[in-house]
Amino acid sequence: MSHPFDLGPEPDEFAEEEHQLAKSGLNLELSRRRFVQAAGVLSAVATVGLPGPLFGEKPATSGQAVTLKVNGQTQALNVDPRTSLLDALREKLDMTGTKKGCDHGQCGACTVLIDGRRVNSCLTLAVAAEGAEITTIEGLAKSADPKDISELHPVQAAFLQHDGYQCGYCTPGQICSAVAAIEEQKQGALSIVSFHTGNTDHPDLSDDEIRERMSGNICRCGAYPNIVAAVRAASKGATV
Repeated sequence: MSHPFDLGPEPDEFAEEEHQLAKSGLNLELSRRRFVQAAGVLSAVATVGLPGPLFGEKPATSGQAVTLKVNGQTQALNVDPRTSLLDALREKLDMTGTKKGCDHGQCGACTVLIDGRRVNSCLTLAVAAEGAEITTIEGLAKSADPKDISELHPVQAAFLQHDGYQCGYCTPGQICSAVAAIEEQKQGALSIVSFHTGNTDHPDLSDDEIRERMSGNICRCGAYPNIVAAVRAASKGATV
């Protein structure tokens, strides 16, 4: 019984066949025949695959050790070097407060704070955050398990008081972004609105300033008026 991947005659038989074809001037026919035979074998391999080391499973990618400081706690992980900070938080540390929205850095649902600066964790590699202070929505409250509004971060409390959410999916990212935006304003950081209005000397957080500074965070429910009200109240140290 012939092997299913048999390419044709044995070497001696092939040599004799080649000699006879050459005498008749049919070398081109021989090349064409061998090409078709080889193409058939490759097609069969692509369809059914071959067992053994040639077509076996690829070895698992070795992980990389990384130590992250999240909400004041040091976490030692072993991750694929390509793992995003978002996936490390959610899949490795079970911190699911940070949401995966677009996974392209366009919606802001995954916003966390790194050394006080807001970043899209879906576009940040986990290994790149090593050595930094990472703060997620779980780490903003004054206690790990708040029982009262007074135990919340002022921005969290303001969002509750002003109904700055509907479905709540984008809310963790909105709150983290608002915390950083308020701090940026306190430090005198400017926005494009600051230049448009001419208020470039430590501008107040007007509604237009808040809308511009929070524009990287999308609320698909459209709770923007209440979000603006919550950020405005929190920036003034009030929740109502």
